Amino acid sequence: MATFKVDTEQHGELNCWRITSEHAELLIAQQGAQILSYQRVGEPPLLWLSDQAIFRQGKSVRAGVPVCWPWFGNLQRNPASVQNMYKGEQAPAHGLVRGRDWQLNGAEQVGDTIQIEFELPAAQGDLPDWPHEVELKLLIELGEQLNVTLTSYNLGSDSVTISQALHSYFAVSDVRQARVEGVDGLSYIETLADWEQRQQQGALAFAGETDRIYLATPQTLSIVDPHWARRITLTSSGSRSAVIWNPWTERARELPDMADDGWQRMLCIETANVWDDVVELKPGASHSLGVQIGCEMI
Repeated sequence: MATFKVDTEQHGELNCWRITSEHAELLIAQQGAQILSYQRVGEPPLLWLSDQAIFRQGKSVRAGVPVCWPWFGNLQRNPASVQNMYKGEQAPAHGLVRGRDWQLNGAEQVGDTIQIEFELPAAQGDLPDWPHEVELKLLIELGEQLNVTLTSYNLGSDSVTISQALHSYFAVSDVRQARVEGVDGLSYIETLADWEQRQQQGALAFAGETDRIYLATPQTLSIVDPHWARRITLTSSGSRSAVIWNPWTERARELPDMADDGWQRMLCIETANVWDDVVELKPGASHSLGVQIGCEMI
């Protein structure tokens, strides 16, 4: 049976755990239950951690897999059913849970996999201006591949509607050489052109700022990186939508936690429930949003 090592670390203001196995190394922050980095032994990183990341309480780190919940992006761009769940006036982008400390329920070895479970008790009625009772858990499974699963269970007596995403930052050698396969023929929302709906032709290559919501997505998408001679495969569950984002040059210069050329080394594919793919949780119902991250040489 494989062995695992768990070390506690402090990065700026954030408490973190570094988990090392025979296959890979994982860095997780208590804030947001956010995976900050993921790298397999002897290979370039799979998840990207910004060189200029800011490790500050209350601020999501530009890295890894931030959890966006109970809405994604700008709340006003969400369906009314999601907007109506929130009673406040100022709605922070990407929801209410990225900047909060989660509770580590445990880390245990199951066969050749280590399972790390986090929970956010505040989701059970203590999130500001969001008066609903949901048990929210994040399960991270590290083995030969990485599995991330976010489960919402409605404990209340009324239905709850959410949008959400596992906002994954992937590491690439040069985004200008990479492409995303599995999107050919899909409809997408072009947020940079008045939110028009368009249709993808062929694989997605990158030649400028990209911010698209892909609809009715297949279970598997992949990032092909010729320079690193690898294919990162994303296998989703509980999701029919994905957001693909890269800030490119001008937007990157506006971000204090990204180097001016940092956009070249990253690409976001966010496993999501957004647009027409939001989740309605009836009382007693649950939903799990998951992604399995694998990699093969090509």
